[in-house]
Amino acid sequence: MSALLEISNLNVSFGAMPAVKGVNLHISAGETVAIVGESGSGKSVMALATVSLLPDGTHISGAVKFEGEDLLNAPAKALRKIRGNEISFIFQEPMTSLNPLHTIEKQMREAISLHHPMPRNAERARILELLHKVGILDAEARLPAYPHQLSGGQRQRVMIAMALANRPKLLIADEPTTALDVTIQAQILELLADIQRKDGLAILFITHDLGIVRHIADRTYVMKEGEVVEEGNTAEIFANPAHAYTRKLMDAVPDGTPEPVPENAPEVIRTENLRVWFPVQRGLLKRVVGHIKAVNKVDFFLRKGETLGIVGESGSGKTTVALAVLRLISSDGEITLLNDRIDTLTGQRLRAKRRDIQIVFQDPFGSLSPRMTVEEIVGEGLTVHKLPGDRSQLVDATLLEVGLEPSMKTRYPHEFSGGQRQRIAIARALILQPKVLVLDEPTSALDMTVQLQIIDLLRGLQKRHGLSYIFISHDLRVVRALSHKVLVMKDGDVVETGPAERTFEAPQSNYTKALLAASLR
Repeated sequence: MSALLEISNLNVSFGAMPAVKGVNLHISAGETVAIVGESGSGKSVMALATVSLLPDGTHISGAVKFEGEDLLNAPAKALRKIRGNEISFIFQEPMTSLNPLHTIEKQMREAISLHHPMPRNAERARILELLHKVGILDAEARLPAYPHQLSGGQRQRVMIAMALANRPKLLIADEPTTALDVTIQAQILELLADIQRKDGLAILFITHDLGIVRHIADRTYVMKEGEVVEEGNTAEIFANPAHAYTRKLMDAVPDGTPEPVPENAPEVIRTENLRVWFPVQRGLLKRVVGHIKAVNKVDFFLRKGETLGIVGESGSGKTTVALAVLRLISSDGEITLLNDRIDTLTGQRLRAKRRDIQIVFQDPFGSLSPRMTVEEIVGEGLTVHKLPGDRSQLVDATLLEVGLEPSMKTRYPHEFSGGQRQRIAIARALILQPKVLVLDEPTSALDMTVQLQIIDLLRGLQKRHGLSYIFISHDLRVVRALSHKVLVMKDGDVVETGPAERTFEAPQSNYTKALLAASLR
């Protein structure tokens, strides 16, 4: 079978820095090919180079042929006809790919009219057809919606609909499921497979998740530092990986269980009847006509050195629970921290207690100020809480504890890798010597090998300091590796709670069973 896309000896460099080195790759019609590698391996750069989407000044050499036509030397007009028409892209984060100022209908109209102008009624019919095809319920009601009004899964479905608008022959999907819950991830992957079966398009799937690759790819290319180090039939690569790097990626699986907590360990935090309802107001006088019941009756307690894993799909209420516990949003019910009720505290008394409970967010690049040095970021809490001691020495000691060199403290967040930035975020929380750390999806955006490093770091910190963790994640393997107890949430309700071992080995609720079944890890 002749190749639909054929890449020969592709080299890409940014100035003197090579990003892709002599890559050869081919994909045939109807085939799914995966490119696997860690961040910085060159997989996304290689994909963008195929249709010249890299910045001006990038040096590209080699050959890229699509249906026999040379793309690297094609004129701009020819490339515009191919981009979004015969070759379409789905990117990792739809919230940054979709225009926040335009409705879903307007953005989809633009995708269609750019290549295939048609009467407005026919265009609308095509949009609705596409939205139905990707599983958007009540598609007509979604047309006037803006991206922020849709869930993560819905936004990714809209991105897929836009990518399919002009019936492409090749779909390049760059980490399209990384930030999604396991059930939504499974739905998106099944959707792509179903569309491929019906339309016969080829899919080039870029990911760092080998669990996904094993399920969807016919052939796989493994990239490291800009080079393809292994390629072949996916089943054969998984059965007999030839390269040490491939074996390293396969071995990067969170395993083990946390050390048991002594029965007499003191209680650190407890919630009773925790509830978060957001009022729905209507009319000129803004009367409350109902409530969005984000969280209903959540009860849990944590002892010193213990981890509670909170799992559930987007919108289940797990992050809302964390924000309520941190007193960042209003809630009803009791929250007790170190034997003190904090749900009634305000002002300086609340600020003083916040030193004992800190948070680490999912995206360290978004939560770290780009204008502050690492020393300023990590040491900021010392100033806020007016803590004594040599600030510089405390920052140095904390950086060492999270595996970073003190010499790095004069640098800025953009100068670090994703794993290093997450270590900085942990250091910022750790320097205040809290008793409880809330970890909101701290590993979901990281490569598998970096995930293991962060998990090992968190285990070590917990052992040394007796930290208690509230760990929020959609990655069930990570939850299992870290958690003593698990709380499963759906639509604001707790559907199951108990010891982690029992929850994973003998789940009681159908929803927990569905989450476990949907996990491709």
